Amino acid sequence: MRKIAAKHRTRASSMVAAVLLGLGTATATPAQVPDEKMVPIAIPDQPTAILLGTGPLPDATAPEVWHRQYQRVFARNVTVATLTPFLPNPQKATGAAVIVAPGGGFRTLSMENEGWDVARALADKGVAAFVLKYRLVQTPADMPGFERSMTEMFSATAQPRTRPTSDNAKAMLAPQLADARAAFALIRRRAPEWKVDPDRIGMLGFSAGAMLTMATALHGEDARPAFIGNIYGPIDAMPTPAQSTPLFVALAADDPFFANSGQGLIDAWRKAKQPVEFHLYEQGGHGFGMYQKTTTSTGWFGDYVRWLQMRGFAGT
Repeated sequence: MRKIAAKHRTRASSMVAAVLLGLGTATATPAQVPDEKMVPIAIPDQPTAILLGTGPLPDATAPEVWHRQYQRVFARNVTVATLTPFLPNPQKATGAAVIVAPGGGFRTLSMENEGWDVARALADKGVAAFVLKYRLVQTPADMPGFERSMTEMFSATAQPRTRPTSDNAKAMLAPQLADARAAFALIRRRAPEWKVDPDRIGMLGFSAGAMLTMATALHGEDARPAFIGNIYGPIDAMPTPAQSTPLFVALAADDPFFANSGQGLIDAWRKAKQPVEFHLYEQGGHGFGMYQKTTTSTGWFGDYVRWLQMRGFAGT
């Protein structure tokens, strides 16, 4: 049993490394969407964003900056975590809630395509949604420097690397895990105000955000998500949470990062007799999110909502 657990920890660690070292801004590369060039923009107003109180990122020096790409906005150098509520019409509210964790390789956050747009759509189905802007790995403040750093990172990923230990992997995600735990705690504290059932709070993550979602389910201690969603994140084998945690997974078969590493995550959930639903779309690539593409991967959100409805979390 110890050997099996160690193997799972090693695989989980390698997935963290893949996300940290191998994705960058590749979380949004839909072929049908123009404007691939990253254009700096002013930080948008976020009047409803709530500080999570996890403190500034240690030793951070670069300021938070935003850019536009693929007709959507992205944040990077996030040093202070926030949570932004998107509440449903009280007449439609089901009492369930979802924390939405955008992706971006832990270097950027796809705030629109994998954050705000998702949250608005969930609220329309009666689910209280909360976009988690978690702290990120620091990158150069200027755009040319950022682009150079990404080029160097992708070049580095082609070189053989030693797999990190489980302890190293957990350390890599320590700030983000703290942010996720604080998000769950905040929602539970304000549950009466937001009309949320404290026992029906789930988490939905995209790419790196999916990695954070899985880590929160496994190592989030008091977070205890009632259900989780992994959208084009790693699906290698890993341990299952101690408590039964329904899992929804969506991935494209042509995903360049995670489609060819097996489906051990699904197997692990089934072996543990924990509820799991898995959608493997023929095409879609990586980072499709809420973009309206011509592939069947565009239907992932409808599939997710039907799953939530089946489990009593979403309305019509």
